Amino acid sequence: MPTELSPHNPRVAQVRELRTPRGRRAEGRFAAEGPTLLDEADRSGLHPREIFTTAGGLERFAAARWEADGIPVYLVPDRVFERLSDLETPTGVLAVFDLPARAVADVLAGDGPVLLLAGVNDPGNAGTLVRSAEAFGAAGVLFGRGGADPFAAKVVRAAMGSLFRVPVAVVDPEELLAAAAAAGRPVIATDTEGEDLGVVGIPANAVLAVGNERRGVRDWLPRWDRAVRIRQRSPAESLNAAVAGSIVLYEAMRCQDPCQVAEKP
Repeated sequence: MPTELSPHNPRVAQVRELRTPRGRRAEGRFAAEGPTLLDEADRSGLHPREIFTTAGGLERFAAARWEADGIPVYLVPDRVFERLSDLETPTGVLAVFDLPARAVADVLAGDGPVLLLAGVNDPGNAGTLVRSAEAFGAAGVLFGRGGADPFAAKVVRAAMGSLFRVPVAVVDPEELLAAAAAAGRPVIATDTEGEDLGVVGIPANAVLAVGNERRGVRDWLPRWDRAVRIRQRSPAESLNAAVAGSIVLYEAMRCQDPCQVAEKP
């Protein structure tokens, strides 16, 4: 049976702190809200540290199954859960997980291209790109420091479970360039002045840098090995970062076998 917590229980305050980057770093944990994300974590073989629920939320997941595995389930009043949630309409189910400890070199050591979010600030775009990275076989995602936090609630939600399976790490610009060189990975930036993506292709071991929608990668990444652009039929404004990144990831996947990558002159 779930353990009832009072509104003033210190566990409630600790979970509320997970809504901030500082709180997540201090606790070494992050929160994922909703039964769908809890199911995705289960499918990924990831167990939460604890689960918080309302009386209504208890009807939306199998609490007894988690308790049988030794995961504590805490029952809180609706008004308390509202303080834990960042949603206008809280789901009534929130799970707390340990932050994964991955180094940049570990992400770069995987097979396939690595996606770099070079100044991507929008959490929805960041989470969507993690989903695309999983779908198109990327080795992992590097979040540029100063941009979206990989374990912010909106990023976790937008990733729809992919964050439980795709290796991620946070990186500084010079750290990224040094680590990519050490791993033998070329850094390919998406840029409006780059070469035609459909012509030059993407190396299988590339670090693919996608930047801010307005400023691109230039404000975050000081240099790169090559730049590519996505050809458009009309001079529309730059593509949404999640769309552009997904197209480049797809092209990288397509190029891993049949594509001949053009040599840089």
